[in-house]
Amino acid sequence: MGRKEEILYATLELAAENGMKGVSMSQIADKVGIKAPSLYNHFKSKDEIIREMYIFFRGQAQNGNSSVSVDFSKLMDKSIEEILLGSVSAYMGIVTDKNMLQFFKVLYSERAANPVAAQIIVEETERMLQSSRNMFYALVVHGKVKNDNIDVAAMTYSLTIHSLIDYRMDMLTAGIIHEFGEDGKSVPKNIRDFIRWFSHQIGVGDE
Repeated sequence: MGRKEEILYATLELAAENGMKGVSMSQIADKVGIKAPSLYNHFKSKDEIIREMYIFFRGQAQNGNSSVSVDFSKLMDKSIEEILLGSVSAYMGIVTDKNMLQFFKVLYSERAANPVAAQIIVEETERMLQSSRNMFYALVVHGKVKNDNIDVAAMTYSLTIHSLIDYRMDMLTAGIIHEFGEDGKSVPKNIRDFIRWFSHQIGVGDE
């Protein structure tokens, strides 16, 4: 493990204990076992560390989940509900990765007061919006859903899923629940129920 990776893991551990606001550059340096000036040779600020944590831990989660990259054209023999559930399950593979989940818990607890945390949440939401649009366009091309305000449908779907993920994250942070999944499944029941209902709203034919 390189020094930069050590710094990222050390920062995540400290943030999980004290919140990102309660972590100083000197604390990070002490955790890694280096002098504070040496830390600045790798990162100019704590904000830069936070952004690099997002890139690094998200990349790790993606590399560890082979189902993240979905070729929607190969899924069109399935029902809309199966396709949507499969895409959300793949996304859950990112957000429920051990390090990524811990990182998101920190971000969600601080996004109201930390502009960098809020910006990362915005970027993650935009990733979901774009992925949803791509999926819905593919569904239209294959005659699976109605070609009626498809951009609005994709936005409604992705932002509802995002809000339900927010709700689950808040429950984790509050200690109400202790894992993201539910009933032995990676996707919580309220998200599965929404996908089932939404599939019937947008489907054509017997969907």
